[in-house]
Amino acid sequence: MSQVKQVGLLAAGCQPWNKDVCAASGDRFAYCATLAIYVYQRDHRFNEFKLRAIMSEHKKTITAISWCPHNQDVFASASADNLLIVWNVAEQKVVTKLDNTKGIPATLSWCWNSGDAVAFVSQRGPLYIWTISGPDSGVAVHKEAHSFLSDISLFRWHPKKKGKVVFGHTDGSLSVFQPGSKSQKHVLRPESLEGTDEEDPVSALEWDPLSTDYLLVANLHNGIRLVDSESLSCITTFSFPSAAASVQCLAWVPSAPGMFITGDSQVGVLRVWNVSRTTPIENFKLKKTGFHTLHVLNSPPEKKSFSTQSPTKNHHTSSTSEAVPPPTLSQNQAFSLPPGHAVCCFMDGGVGLYDMGAKKWDFLRDLGHVETIFDCKFKPDDPNLLATASFDGTVKVWDINTLTAVYTTPGNEGVIYSLSWAPGDLNCIACATSRNGALIWDLKKGKLITKFEEHGKNGIFCIAWSHKDAKRIATCSADGYCLIHTVDGRILHKYKHPAAVFGCDWSQNNKDMIATGCEDKNVRVYYLATSSDQPLKVFTGHTAKVFHVRWSPLREGILCSGSDDGTVRIWDYTQDACINVLSGHTAPVRGLMWNTEIPYLLISGSWDYTIRVWDTRDGTCLDTVYDHGADVYGLTCHPSRPFTMASCSRDSTVRLWSLTPLIAPLQIKILVDRSWDEIIGNSDRAMAPGAPPLLCGKVSRDIKQELDKLTNDVRVKKLRWFSECFSVSIFCKL
Repeated sequence: MSQVKQVGLLAAGCQPWNKDVCAASGDRFAYCATLAIYVYQRDHRFNEFKLRAIMSEHKKTITAISWCPHNQDVFASASADNLLIVWNVAEQKVVTKLDNTKGIPATLSWCWNSGDAVAFVSQRGPLYIWTISGPDSGVAVHKEAHSFLSDISLFRWHPKKKGKVVFGHTDGSLSVFQPGSKSQKHVLRPESLEGTDEEDPVSALEWDPLSTDYLLVANLHNGIRLVDSESLSCITTFSFPSAAASVQCLAWVPSAPGMFITGDSQVGVLRVWNVSRTTPIENFKLKKTGFHTLHVLNSPPEKKSFSTQSPTKNHHTSSTSEAVPPPTLSQNQAFSLPPGHAVCCFMDGGVGLYDMGAKKWDFLRDLGHVETIFDCKFKPDDPNLLATASFDGTVKVWDINTLTAVYTTPGNEGVIYSLSWAPGDLNCIACATSRNGALIWDLKKGKLITKFEEHGKNGIFCIAWSHKDAKRIATCSADGYCLIHTVDGRILHKYKHPAAVFGCDWSQNNKDMIATGCEDKNVRVYYLATSSDQPLKVFTGHTAKVFHVRWSPLREGILCSGSDDGTVRIWDYTQDACINVLSGHTAPVRGLMWNTEIPYLLISGSWDYTIRVWDTRDGTCLDTVYDHGADVYGLTCHPSRPFTMASCSRDSTVRLWSLTPLIAPLQIKILVDRSWDEIIGNSDRAMAPGAPPLLCGKVSRDIKQELDKLTNDVRVKKLRWFSECFSVSIFCKL
């Protein structure tokens, strides 16, 4: 039975890089972060959508997804590593792969009228058709769809007319192919572009579900047209209330024939249209940031038979203040607004499900990371806040009780590998970037206040703010240096290494001691109270580069290191020795975290997608957690609830965990009011081989100290305070 329980999840946002990164079928919809696909499914018991699966097999940017029109359990995805994958959602597994797509597939689509074929294309073609099974299995080239004069931005098969397909190009033109008819390449450019070299990419393209020949076309700057693919004529040009409005995406509304919706590119305005009139029926300003893509569900959720909310309560449920409250709609006598739910993805990564009939969000997940999350840290003086650092260039701060973002940096400083909170209530975060040095952000002021540029353009892999001396910050870089800075930027020490330095950690017992992990496979310990730039100790034993190092918070002189050799080593500084090697990971180790109450408890995360919990007394692996779908990078312990931790991963999620089952004997002893000697002890007693778990950290000592002051209700307070210590607060459930 698993000893580590997942208790919360911060889902990723939708990537803004590629067009076809949202799809829906039946009671499911999916969207893509950069390296993972999130699948939501309607829970019929509660009539709401819940996260069903996270698919994260791709190693490079996902470029498109497409749901099989004949099987709601199956969809296909493509990525920048020339890979196509067919997934079964119900079984949450890969069905088959195509490893060499002869170029990066910019977009893909299941072939209508052919349940086992997927078409994909890149740049100027050709269009490839991959037949997955049967006697004709393999990849073939479309006989006519090749040698285009402009890059393809997207394409759509006709859902009813077999073999008919249309391509939208970056120059604003269309190309139409259908069996038995003459091919039409680069036709129907917007009139304003005719005779010019200007480009106005086709940003959205959808066949009219009630016609074999009509289709809606959106150009980014020239708006929307309803065109006839047979006569190659424009039937209707639609007008916007403002000349500044531009269309990023559109979708037909299946429940309302002739109706469609569009999303603006600059601001989050959702517009409802009918083909019989040239202006919008209604305009909803849903968010301040522009749309990226949207999709209307074919089977909208049924109305709930009862409500648990007060009739007077605002039903608008947004994750952050970035969303705009629902507008008061004007009455439109000619048209009624269509029932249905629109999956809305925004340029800032936000994802929501909007109920068009009720004019409200069913849910809105704002400001999620869209890329690998490299680091996560709880705020020391306010552990309800968790900061994350990502490949997408942002640092985000989350309220873990509501799992919503409360702050984000602008995201223009390059990849962020590492972060460190300032000590106490300084309300600042230091972060390490791939090319722009180290930065300090003031959260209250919402701005960058300090920048360290001594490493030049070399990547900084780790940053650590000393919590014993708030004036000192350490950085480790590809240039081979570990630098100790003052907060105002002055260099105190420069420690030269023979290769790149990936990790550093301040001793929690000695403010002048810091350890580093280096590409040369060694761990070094430096003592800042001397003027020497040489290490006091060099620990050897790893057979590949050392990435992170962590000092034990409970045992003086003990530190651990994680390596690309797949092991975690435990070092005793006082003995100059490796006292244990933890073997079990099958790939490089990244995340490391000591528990702050149980001195032998160590947690590690790896590129093998797992989190392992270790008893460092004998090297036993107590539990292995497989929930992450990709490399695990960061681990952090909750400051006031030491058996709650967070992890982050290449799957773009942050997950919250409870370690409480690991110390079940302690909970029983507290419940039956056993003596303090059986509950709280020192590290030496707890480290004895086979000894039952004992609490040895600050949180438990503080609880005992407060209880010792009481004369009344001691047992009640004891149970309550320890319950809070062991609990996971009110974290939202997955």
